[in-house]
Parts: sequence; C-alpha cells; structure tokens
Amino acid sequence: MPTLNANGIRIAFDTAGDPKAPPLLLVHGLGLQLAAWPEEFIEGLVDLGFYVIRFDNRDCGLSTKFDQAGVPNLALAWLKSKLGWRLSAPYRLDDMAEDAIGVLSALGVARAHVVGVSMGGMIGQILAARYPQRILSLTSVMSSSCRRGLPGPEKRLRQLLARRPGDPADLDAIIEHGVQVMRAIGSPAYPTPEKLLRMRVARSVRRSYCPGGVARQLLAIAASGDRCAQLATVTAPSLVIHGAADPLVPLACGEDTASRIPGARLEIVEGMGHDLPPQLVERLLALIDAHARGNMLPNSTPRLFVKQ
Repeated sequence: MPTLNANGIRIAFDTAGDPKAPPLLLVHGLGLQLAAWPEEFIEGLVDLGFYVIRFDNRDCGLSTKFDQAGVPNLALAWLKSKLGWRLSAPYRLDDMAEDAIGVLSALGVARAHVVGVSMGGMIGQILAARYPQRILSLTSVMSSSCRRGLPGPEKRLRQLLARRPGDPADLDAIIEHGVQVMRAIGSPAYPTPEKLLRMRVARSVRRSYCPGGVARQLLAIAASGDRCAQLATVTAPSLVIHGAADPLVPLACGEDTASRIPGARLEIVEGMGHDLPPQLVERLLALIDAHARGNMLPNSTPRLFVKQ
C-alpha cells in the first residue's frame, strides 16, 4: 500500500481511474479504513469518469497512529461536552481536514470533488468552508453539523457501542463484535448479505485494528464542536444525502446540515441506515455523478447509473 507525507504524518492512500479525469476525494468515517469503501462503489465512480482518491485517516488503517497520546476517557469527555467545557484532544477535525488537503497536494491535485461519509462528511464540510479554492463540490453523506441539541444514537445502539469484544486479543471475537455493530447500524430495508458483511469486517480487522485510534477520533469530533458558522460560509455546490432510517446519526442531523449550507440540496433515502449497502450503490452513484457534473434537476432524483 503506497504512503505519502502530508501535514507532518504518513498517510496510506490509493487511487483508481485516469489521473487526467476529474478528481474525486473520498473521506471515510469513524475508524473506517480506505478498504471499507465497497469495491463496486469505487469501480462505479471510475466507470463514470472520475479519478478516485481514497486514504486512511490519521489514527486508522495504515496511516500514522497517535498511540503516544493514550486512550481518552470518553465518558468524562462526554460529560464535559454536555457542560459546555472545552475539551483537550491530541488533534481535532480541522487537523484531519488539513491531512486531506495534504493528500491532494502531495498527489498534485489542485481541486477535487469531495464525498465524505459520517465523520468524513464532517471533515468534508470543513474542507468546503476553509479551502473553497480546493473544492469543486461537496457531498456530505449520513453526517451532521454537530449542533448541540440534535438527536444522537438510539439507546440500543449506545449500549452495543459501549460493549467491547469478549477477548480483545481474540481476532474472531473482534470480528464478531464488528459484525454486530455493522448489522445494528445498517439499512433495515437493504440488509447487506451476512457473508459479504462478515468478509468486509474481517478484511478491515486483519488489515489494521486500532480501538485507541477510534476513541481519539471520537474525542476529535467532540472537541471540535459544531460547524454551524462554518457551514454558512460554504460556497461549493453541496449535496446532503441521508438515510431516513439511520439509527446512529438520525435524519434530523442531515436535515440540519442541509439547512445551514446555502443552496444545499437534501436527498433523503427511505430505508437507508448508516452504511453503503450493495442495493443502494447505483442510486448513490447516480446522485454523486449528477451533482458533481452540475446536472441535478430541481425536485428530481437522477436516473440510476447503468454500467456500460
């Protein structure tokens, strides 16, 4: 896996497609590696004529880990955030956005379309606000402005996320826990086949397993606060996609995000949870393609992408 130097750290990355094609940067969510993007999603973007760039966020995958910072006390951080206290963190989402800009610069890409999922959507929002000259368009998927007062994960999900694998040294136990989490946050109307889901989780765990990094990324989200003021300054064409059945980042978060970005378009996908299920890849590709090319028509969803 190739790596590059960006923003003072090493970042693992991958590219697909013609480097002369319009560049599209993918930014993934909490603890998710570049390998977690569905291959059919990557292939579809390439077939649509994009130069696709994906990378491991810091503290994830094969990029630089911040183990020297230790594992944060998330319960204490949550309490402090509820009280409105400023949180200390080894890095914030702004730092992760600078990582993304560093990736583009290292690859010689002046401007790119950005597609961010969940935490990646938050990073994408910062990119569009802070680096307007580098962003061709923004697509924020199942993400949030993090405004105080927005709903959070369902209770059953909070309880599951608080649990840990029975034996943190047992690879099978780690994979099983990951499968349970992905199944719980997945799309109820579009369940990912069990065999495929387990294969994807196992591939990621075997590539890299860093629960401390996930905790530090969570702290980065909490320490960064909301982006309401930043979102009001975004000038890039913006699309917000959100599942109506998202149990982790409820629909209200996507609606709030779209309402705060001038001219943003909101696409609500019925039956979609907090994942990219195989059954919805073509619809997502069609939305991203039409948006990036400026072909979104008022009050109409683009035709499904059909591979030639």
